[in-house]
Amino acid sequence: MLKKIYLSFSLAVQNIRSRLFHTLLSILGIVIGVAALVTVLSLIDGMEKFAHDQITNTTSLKAVMIETRTYKRVNNVMLEKQDYGYIDFDRFKTFTGAMEIPATGYIEFRQNSEVLLTDSSKVGASVHGVNTIHPTVARIEAGRLFNADELAAKSPVAFVNAIFVKQATGQDSVQSMLGQTITYQDKRVEVIGVLKSEQMEMPKVYLPISLFAVTELKPVPPRVLFEVENVEQVQAFKKQAENWLKVEFPADTTDFAVITNEARVEQAARGFMLFRVVMGLIVGISVVVGGVGVMNVLLISVTERTVEIGVRKATGAKKKDILMQFLAESVTVSLLGSLLGLIVGILATLAIVPIIKALTDVPFQAAYTIDTFLIISVIAIIVGVVFGTYPATRAAKLDPVEAIRRE
Repeated sequence: MLKKIYLSFSLAVQNIRSRLFHTLLSILGIVIGVAALVTVLSLIDGMEKFAHDQITNTTSLKAVMIETRTYKRVNNVMLEKQDYGYIDFDRFKTFTGAMEIPATGYIEFRQNSEVLLTDSSKVGASVHGVNTIHPTVARIEAGRLFNADELAAKSPVAFVNAIFVKQATGQDSVQSMLGQTITYQDKRVEVIGVLKSEQMEMPKVYLPISLFAVTELKPVPPRVLFEVENVEQVQAFKKQAENWLKVEFPADTTDFAVITNEARVEQAARGFMLFRVVMGLIVGISVVVGGVGVMNVLLISVTERTVEIGVRKATGAKKKDILMQFLAESVTVSLLGSLLGLIVGILATLAIVPIIKALTDVPFQAAYTIDTFLIISVIAIIVGVVFGTYPATRAAKLDPVEAIRRE
């Protein structure tokens, strides 16, 4: 069987070489269709990779966030809850110790308020009660952050961002803020550090969350964030967190939302998959047109080689041998067209990407995945078989006597 297949493809290659120019013209449609498909799929894969990188840079895919729901839905109306569970600093420490999967935990209480300075002036700021801050945020410009000992001892210390310093002192010298005392509600704290600020960032003050009483946290419940070591651990950690919350807060399990950023990636992936399918179907029309060209060249080949077919059948060739020969030729022509289309498509993306970069000013790159090459290979085989079946069947059904008499 394998020998017959090899022989069929060898004859197919010989016949194609004998009419190479005619064959190249007939597969032009496939070349254009496959090139367009490769270009579109590569650009979409590049867009998906760019979107994934952007999501990863802005939100950690290894993060699990726990938020308190202070509202409930009744008859499609959102109503504020009078009582709800929330996580304070002591419960946060218990929470962290109960998790079997290692993770770095952050708890944050946030409220916009006025902060009193030593000269009795006030600065509007976003006040944060934290245990620590994420390394991506901890860009120290002067001084330092408070440490774990100061957090446990409820030390009256704080750090601010550079925008707060400018609002408070009217100057850019961050060193001038170090050692000063600021007051938030009844908490007088010493500024021990200054963070760098983004241009449009608001003034911020960070205090140890241990300074806040449990009752102070209830109006704006703290948000808890855990970051696991590997993305693969996110779902398992989320399940553990949900189980802990059910045990710790049995009265109402709807008080908390456990959120991961995987949903954003999945949503983006679904959007790109839809776009890929739609564009693939549109561009696929060109491939179908190319398949018609293959069928046309094979029908001409059957007409031109009628006597050859008759002689082969008269000398013992069976219908399936003739059928296999022309199907092999069809698949070979389709593979040749797809290969040329693949090369043209890759060259096209190499030319298009610099244009996209120049117009959009983003670090965009086309992506060539194994899926794209597999799709092209499958398309080539399907086109060859589908559009080669009729010419091959027609050749196989020729009567050998009638075929020879046509000479």
